[in-house]
Amino acid sequence: MLSRVGETLYWVSRYIERAENVARVINVNNMLLLDLPKGVCTGWGPLIDIIGARQAYLENNADFSESKALKYLLVGKDNPSSILNSIISARESARTIRDVIPRDVWEEINSLYYYVKNNQSEGLSKRGRFAYLKKIIESAHLIFGTLNATINHDNGYIFIRFGSIIERADMSSRILDIRSETLITNEEAKPYENIQWISLLRSLSAYQMYRQEMGVRVQRADVIEFVMHSEVFPRSILFCLNEMKSLVEPLVNSAAIITIIDNARDDLKGKNVRELKNGFLHNYVDEIQIKLAAIHNVLAESYFLKLPSQIQSQSQG
Repeated sequence: MLSRVGETLYWVSRYIERAENVARVINVNNMLLLDLPKGVCTGWGPLIDIIGARQAYLENNADFSESKALKYLLVGKDNPSSILNSIISARESARTIRDVIPRDVWEEINSLYYYVKNNQSEGLSKRGRFAYLKKIIESAHLIFGTLNATINHDNGYIFIRFGSIIERADMSSRILDIRSETLITNEEAKPYENIQWISLLRSLSAYQMYRQEMGVRVQRADVIEFVMHSEVFPRSILFCLNEMKSLVEPLVNSAAIITIIDNARDDLKGKNVRELKNGFLHNYVDEIQIKLAAIHNVLAESYFLKLPSQIQSQSQG
């Protein structure tokens, strides 16, 4: 497999995963605002922080009003992580490798692009927002499900899976960081603290699985433990690190990336995350994000910048 093709597959899945994640956090934030009483509000600023775009956002926007923040997150031309720009990037990347991916996958990505582009007004309206975002989430799931069921599970599939998993781990860490940091904890909002932690779990589609593994009660320490340490929930950070390792193990020249994944995984497993409060949690999540960036860099250096003949599985070598 050409390194260019492997890299393109990797980024297609990252872009699709990113669009799905952003759609989900918008939907959940919208529901949270409905659940909280008037005057007790987290606002839309935290969502801009989740995608790491506060400085860029403030260059063209004076406040974090619903209309401005939503437009930036959904279809903002100046936001590379907006849903529309993520889908555009996925479509343009997929177009260059149409002979590699199943036809049904290309058609679904193309269809999703036109839906997001042609129905922007629905996404920006209160009436049509939920259905618009739900369609994006379902289309992303359909794309990944179709890939899993119809593409050869060879090196290309490894890069597809790796791209989605590392993007997922990064987003899980960001959601945990920003949502826990911006949690409203004043006396007026204290009765609604539980709702806010439930919202954090729902931002990761984790509420039902949390209750199965951790029990009915939703508590701060348990939520952090689950999001960081669960070995069975597919959006937990530890699960993602384990999955990344299992994906690259069959590849030649994987020693460097396995080492860096192991270091991140061992450090996370040995950390008593229940005791991380306030700035300590934020600082530790920063460390995790730095390690995820390092994993990406080593992956690119090991495979995407290599000669085509160097990218082959051990079973083929």
